[in-house]
Amino acid sequence: MAADRRPRRRGGGYSAIGLPQLRAEAPVAVTKPIPGSELAGALGSCKGALAGVALFSAASNILMLTGAMYMLQVYDRVLPSRSVPTLVGISILASVLFIGQAVIDLVRGRIMTRIGAEMDEAVGGRVFTAITRLPLVAGQQGDGLQPQRDLDIIRTFLSSAGPTALFDLPWLPFYLAIIWSFHPTLGVTAVCGTIVLVTLTAATEVFTRKPMGGAVLSSVRRNSLVEASRRNAEVLAAMGMGRRLHDHWRYASRQYLAQQQRVSDIAGGFGSVAKVLRLMLQSAMLGVGAWLVIHGEATAGIIIAGSILSGRALAPVDLAIAHWRNFVGARQSWRRLSQLLARLPQDAQPMALPAPRSNLTVERITLGAPGAQRIIVQGVELRLEAGSVLGIIGPSGSGKSSLVRGLVGAWRPLAGRIKLDGAALDQWSSERLGRYVGYLPQDVELFAGTVAANIARFDPEPDANAIVAAARSAGIHDLIVSLGNGYETQIGEGGAALSAGQRQRVALARALYGDPFLVVLDEPNSNLDIEGDIALGAAILGVKARGGIVVMVAHRQNILTAADFVLSMKDGQMSMFGPRERVLPQIFNASVAMPRGRDTVPSSVQLAN
Repeated sequence: MAADRRPRRRGGGYSAIGLPQLRAEAPVAVTKPIPGSELAGALGSCKGALAGVALFSAASNILMLTGAMYMLQVYDRVLPSRSVPTLVGISILASVLFIGQAVIDLVRGRIMTRIGAEMDEAVGGRVFTAITRLPLVAGQQGDGLQPQRDLDIIRTFLSSAGPTALFDLPWLPFYLAIIWSFHPTLGVTAVCGTIVLVTLTAATEVFTRKPMGGAVLSSVRRNSLVEASRRNAEVLAAMGMGRRLHDHWRYASRQYLAQQQRVSDIAGGFGSVAKVLRLMLQSAMLGVGAWLVIHGEATAGIIIAGSILSGRALAPVDLAIAHWRNFVGARQSWRRLSQLLARLPQDAQPMALPAPRSNLTVERITLGAPGAQRIIVQGVELRLEAGSVLGIIGPSGSGKSSLVRGLVGAWRPLAGRIKLDGAALDQWSSERLGRYVGYLPQDVELFAGTVAANIARFDPEPDANAIVAAARSAGIHDLIVSLGNGYETQIGEGGAALSAGQRQRVALARALYGDPFLVVLDEPNSNLDIEGDIALGAAILGVKARGGIVVMVAHRQNILTAADFVLSMKDGQMSMFGPRERVLPQIFNASVAMPRGRDTVPSSVQLAN
């Protein structure tokens, strides 16, 4: 079997991460955001709110002059005149302006919080869809929930004080101009201090970029280890693997903490230096102002006002340095999400096709696991008419489960086509195709919720009669009604409240819900007892009787009695295909004729006749 030589497709920053090596290079997440991304569009939809924030920021920055102007009037008018009414008047005016500024800042903060929530609302659904689609495109990821965390990081940053610094920074020249109007020497002093702090901001960006990228990678590895260990808690306990996985987790955690500590040290160091320099600048402004007063070039009020304004002018720079770590994290999250959403665009809604009712056609399909290089299934072709049952057999690793994943549309063919009533699967939207397909995977996965909700596939408007009918077809109705709350019984995460056999039968009922045309069952009796096997056989015959098509992967021979056709797989290719009563004897005769230890299925593709 030839291997697929195409280069591996790379994801948008969400690649699988193994144990325990760290990638040394910084991720692509630190580059410039993708122009025209969905995130930019979502943020652009809030342009009205952003314009409001800009207006409130303008008002807030103008009102920031209140303190400086108040001190200027006190020192230059009130004290020389000793006028109490003037002092009371300007004090009342200053109090009103300060209250107005507080209200404006409060409103501005609330608007930013709502912008973050609005953006989450706008793209949250797309992110959820991308999380569920990513394994179908790139395979299982190291930390599949990282996109959701990235969206949370962006929303949290937008709701914090960090973005307000971006609205305040344009007002820095305004304050410097006022200081310059007091005296050019004061203006030069303030400009020099501004240049130093802006340089520190740029240095913070340069020195935190790489360790921040490494911290993200370590965080993904640590989270994926925790999630994998949680899912396999029984295996860890049964085989004493807990300590070993703990050691792997500890290694990843230490790497993460080391990177985080380095980022904190760098950002904290620059922040401390910036704080000290800002205090030094204010003292320098006082000293320069005093020198000017001594030489008769300024008044005492200008000393105080200039110091206050210099502190206000540099406050956005100081705030930017303090929130730089959050800004870098949000920027990386923005980049990763932009890449992910660009890679997984919204599916176009094709024209609704009529419900399939005639046939399933497979045209020489080639399948490979998403994100992998190796071809698993190659050259399979067959046609099944309504009312047919196909049994797929073959040794482990022969491609049986991979084939059925392609039949239900979970894996897209690399070559060839799969058709229902002549229409390829890609002509159907996923939601509409799901109405006509029932799928019982080899590894049964149920969701936290009621039995009824799981059977009804969490349909917001389920048909109660259809739920009961599906449960009866799966032979589990009597068991369900015997539960404490019947169909409303909560089954817990992954169906933890049910046994393995019960979970499989609930999943079978889910596959049968709504009488889908194509029912695909991957080892449907792996956890069933005799009663379950009987119910399964009856369910298969029921689908056949109503004109549906059943495709089942079988490891037990007894289930093949319901099959009309049998497909034997070997090494990802068809070995035999034809009516059951002809294929099974040929396979049996071939296995008897082969020496012990040899494969029991001929490797050449042949049709039984």
